[in-house]
Amino acid sequence: MENLKEKGLLYLIPNRLGDSPPLEVLPLSIRKVINEIDHYIVENEKVARHFIKKIVPSKSQPGLEFRLLNKFTSELEIPNFLDPCEQGISMGLLSDAGCPGVADPGAQIVALAHQKDIKVVPLVGPSSILLALMSSGLNGQSFVFHGYLPIDNQERRQFVKKIEKASITNNQAQIFIETPYRNNKLLISLVSTLQASTRICVAVDLTLSTEFVKTQTAAEWKKTSIDLHKRPAIFLIQG
Repeated sequence: MENLKEKGLLYLIPNRLGDSPPLEVLPLSIRKVINEIDHYIVENEKVARHFIKKIVPSKSQPGLEFRLLNKFTSELEIPNFLDPCEQGISMGLLSDAGCPGVADPGAQIVALAHQKDIKVVPLVGPSSILLALMSSGLNGQSFVFHGYLPIDNQERRQFVKKIEKASITNNQAQIFIETPYRNNKLLISLVSTLQASTRICVAVDLTLSTEFVKTQTAAEWKKTSIDLHKRPAIFLIQG
């Protein structure tokens, strides 16, 4: 009977949330994995190469192979992304920032790995969503992440009211993000839309030297001045 070749592993490799020295926020296990892997699935090749060079400066760059997973990737390409794993070669799924598969297109590849019976190995690293929740003081037992809110002002107000009601009914933290250049506008909208007693947490520049996390009521935010423009932020509310 022919021996079937053992499949390679799919490592889920977290990235930094900013320009902090990598090993201040990432465990040594990531260096070990990157040292051993030459096949990667990434959002942006330039960003990935820079990260790999930071983690393992001595690693040969010309020998690396990248498959791009982003909004330009054809659905027809994806089923073949894990071919190296099928051939016994381990691969790394690397996010541009934070953890692969969490608010990240990598979830599609992880689902594919499970379908193909390829072992998935998640590595420890920073998730801005979890770091924000940890530091918010809101309910860490029950929470929902919504991704981006509607851009249209009226739709956004209606959605914010809806999730505020859910937070009160279920005693549940509601988490969401915004395109960084719209952060200030979003905070103003939240303060004017939410009940005065609803708590709002703003977590900005997590793991960086400029990190700022503040939880207070909508009424208290009205008296607070802060510039969030173009700073990566996570927003949480709970009524």
